[in-house]
Parts: sequence; C-alpha cells; structure tokens
Amino acid sequence: MTPPLRLACTQYRIDFLSDWATYERKIRSLVAEAVDREANFLLFPEYFSMELASLFEERVYRSLHGQLEAMQGLLADFKALFGTLARQYGLHILAGTFPVRQPDHSYRNRAYLFRPDGSDDWQDKLQMTRFENEQWRINAGTELKVLDTAFGKVGVAICYDSEFPLLARRQVEAGANLILVPSCTDTQAGFNRVRIGCQARALENQCYVAQSPTIGTAPWSEAVDVNTGRAAIYTPVDYGYPDDGVLAMGEPGQTQWVMATLDLDALAEVRAKGQVFNHRDWDGQLRFETI
Repeated sequence: MTPPLRLACTQYRIDFLSDWATYERKIRSLVAEAVDREANFLLFPEYFSMELASLFEERVYRSLHGQLEAMQGLLADFKALFGTLARQYGLHILAGTFPVRQPDHSYRNRAYLFRPDGSDDWQDKLQMTRFENEQWRINAGTELKVLDTAFGKVGVAICYDSEFPLLARRQVEAGANLILVPSCTDTQAGFNRVRIGCQARALENQCYVAQSPTIGTAPWSEAVDVNTGRAAIYTPVDYGYPDDGVLAMGEPGQTQWVMATLDLDALAEVRAKGQVFNHRDWDGQLRFETI
C-alpha cells in the first residue's frame, strides 16, 4: 500500500526582500503552516526563487541577465534551506524552480525535489516560452524524468510543459500517478492555458495533477513583475471524483496553501472500472491517419 499523501500547493506572493534572513523566515513560516495542517508533500511555484534577486543592488535585480548570474551565489543556500526543512519535518518538497547555470554558461529552469532522507533530484523545463527563449535566454532541458518518492513515482511538468500531452503521458507510462506543475504566468490567459493543460492531463491519464503558481506584483523585476494564478489539485472526471475534476482550488490573489489528501492506489480502480477508459484507450487514437 502506498502511504497517504497529504499534498499542499502554495499560491506564493513575490516579495522584495531586505536580506536572506527575511527570506528564510518567510519560507520556514510557510512550511511550518503546512506541517501544522498535516501536509507531507509540498509544492512551490516556478520562478518563485526570483524574489531572491531583490537581495542584490538595483543594477543587478533590474537586469534580466545580471540577476541570473548573481543568483548562482545563492543556489547552495537555497538547496540547503529546503533540504534542511525536508529532513527536519519528514517532508517531500518540490521547491519550485531555480535558474541554474550549466558548464557551458547557459541556464536551465530547474525544479528540485528534496526528500526526508536528505537526497534530492531535479527536473528541467523542456518546452520554453517565447520570453524565456527570446529575451531571457534560458534553454530547454534535455531529460524527461520520473522522480522516486515514498509515495511512488511522480512527474514534474514545469508550467508550459503541462500544455504538451506526450510529456505527461510518458511520465505516466513510466509509473507516475501524480504530475506536479510549478507555474508562473503573468496574465489570466496564461494561467488558463496552464490550468486547461493540467485538467486535460488529469483527464486523459486518469491521474492527479497539482499546480502551484506565483501571485502578486513585483514592479522591480522584469522577470516576475506580474503574477496571476490559482493553486489547484485536479483529478480524473469519473466515479468517486469531483464532477468538474477540481479537488481543491485557491482563492484569487490570496497567499495560501491549497491542500488535499490523495489516494494514489485508487487510481487503478477508476482506470479499470470507470465510466470511461481514457488511460487504457490512449493508443486507440494512434490507429488513425488523416485521409
């Protein structure tokens, strides 16, 4: 039996920070709140780490490329903080994403998973938006993974990745029953594209998909100046699940945790005895050619 998974997805407000201690207090307070509500798996958003750029002088945090370079000096502290919290509280934490410089001096948008035993893993974003490609020059990753946890394998689809069905399908076929989607979108349309992608992935794979967005405004940052979204946990649309496939969703504009307890083992039941067999019938669509 898979142990019960109590998932918490945050709607994370981007702040201007006075120092590292302020950031650490913010993160520790958020994690403690989730633990008080009995969460054992936490999901943070894409690019939520970019508020750390505010720790540098103005010429750095207002420079798209300057902030990426400066933030590399904080990566070890960032990883140490979330690794410590995972061990301290016995949590799995998908710590949103951090732009990580590669040996060739390019950057990847990387999501780190921290486990209670002190180990960690990562998934890079694979499909890059126009802003990332054309202005920020953050490159696509090259590996699609499933990450091992005490609850089984999970997939990570970073924001835009959630809009491409074959990525999630390959993760599900490799054993993932939960897809985690850290996101960062500046418009309602952008949020809805990711939301629709998340719900479609949950429907077609008869799995759970969870989204965690940044929220609020940060006029000092060209990278994360406007943030729009709602955290949510999506399910199959079938027997035993909500009729709209929405297990939980946050209130617009509020800093909060959106939480639910997930029964990953029960997905096998709906895949075998549901009203429909989206998961099983996936290959049926591959039989046809356009004429």
